[in-house]
Amino acid sequence: MPLYVKNDDVDKLAEKLATLRNQTKTEVVRQALLNELEREQGPESLVERGLAFGRALRARADKSRAAVADKAFIDSLYGD
Repeated sequence: MPLYVKNDDVDKLAEKLATLRNQTKTEVVRQALLNELEREQGPESLVERGLAFGRALRARADKSRAAVADKAFIDSLYGD
């Protein structure tokens, strides 16, 4: 659903920020709203950040290159 801003001051502020950042007005408004929501909800906990990091890492993993960690592999890590 579209959002129409009918306030000249808000439009000028969005245009100024968009120009400074070399972005569209829509993008700067989106980022501003996200920042305000983040500020209202408080900082993300370390647990949430760790889980998000793990999910992102898992999404980037190349499962076709994954090796099985069998006894022979683990023994090879320790040498003789």
